[in-house]
Amino acid sequence: MEDKTLTCKDCGTNFTFTSREQQFYADKGFTNEPQRCKDCRISRKGQSGGGSYRGDSGPRPSFDAVCAECGVATTVPFKPRGDRPVYCKACFTAHSPASV
Repeated sequence: MEDKTLTCKDCGTNFTFTSREQQFYADKGFTNEPQRCKDCRISRKGQSGGGSYRGDSGPRPSFDAVCAECGVATTVPFKPRGDRPVYCKACFTAHSPASV
């Protein structure tokens, strides 16, 4: 494989899609070439909040809830819908199967 020069669809600058990157894409089974340069990819990730589980876009949102078992006020990292019980950390741990 040889290096390819591609044009970023956001900023219009040319960037190099190296043979090493092409090999990585092939190994992962990706069929499309990148459409954005590195700077535009980084900028786009920052705008969309991408990577929130990797710790690079700030703290996770938290929602107030009441534990279905012990009744204590707690916070959870998801919005409770009301159709399933929500547990505090202690009760959740008690309900979880022991890890091996």
